[in-house]
Amino acid sequence: MAQPGNRVYRVAVLVPIPASTFTAFFDELRRHGFVEGQNLTVDRRGFDGRYEQFPELVAEMVKAGPDAILCGGDAAIRAAQAATTTIPIVGGTDDMVGSGLARSLSHPGGNTTGVSLLAADLDSKRQEILIDFVPGASRMAVLADTQTTERGRLQAVEDGARGRGVALSIHRVERSEDIAPAVEAAKAAGAAALNVLASPLLHANRHAIIVATTGLRLPAIYQWPDFAKEGGLLGYGPRFSEFFRQWARQLAKVLGGAQPADLPVEQPTKFELAVNLKTAKAIGLQIAPTALARADEVIE
Repeated sequence: MAQPGNRVYRVAVLVPIPASTFTAFFDELRRHGFVEGQNLTVDRRGFDGRYEQFPELVAEMVKAGPDAILCGGDAAIRAAQAATTTIPIVGGTDDMVGSGLARSLSHPGGNTTGVSLLAADLDSKRQEILIDFVPGASRMAVLADTQTTERGRLQAVEDGARGRGVALSIHRVERSEDIAPAVEAAKAAGAAALNVLASPLLHANRHAIIVATTGLRLPAIYQWPDFAKEGGLLGYGPRFSEFFRQWARQLAKVLGGAQPADLPVEQPTKFELAVNLKTAKAIGLQIAPTALARADEVIE
């Protein structure tokens, strides 16, 4: 990969989460020689953006001619792909190939590469973990983002739960305002636990979900183990900070001259299970020692 020279690189950002979550990302970029305020300028208008704003935002960004567009989630990547076929797009999303955003992991083609999170497999794995931690439950719920969770992915989670004797109610949301009512509806439907599926929208609203599920005494599992430290009961997947560092390395490669069409889409390789026993106590959940023994991190 080419090393940064004396030029200034320009990156536009289109993500539905705030800039404050990108500390590890910019730290990793710095390690690769790209430093905001020195040889890197960042168009920050797209931080914490709403899905419906993405097409207009990215159209304005493209006019400025950035060296790359960093996109989080399917909706952002689709908006960027509709706006440009030439400016490199570095995406971070749930399933880049399954969503049709890249032709394959090894040869993505077009102007898009990035990091794909194995979301379909991990959503089903989280459901299995939730069933193990809340044994005997016959009914559970799924919280899904309509913008990122396709029917086939939901079907896989439903089928896996049904095989374990658990019926799932599906609660879909489109906006932040939909989330609290959806969690309440899950509880009202008789769910004994909630699987919060992978989604930038649900990630951005995790604190509200944690507060709501704790108040309803509803055990919940999240896509990042880091969320257990923030009060979530369970988290399973790659470390949030490690995903951001991997994503930053992909952007550094593109800024260094790599062509997205030939730069393989990467996936996480390490997955961890974190359990918050304080939250378990707060919601009155007794966790079996055999289940707890599976955890990589226990917060007491």
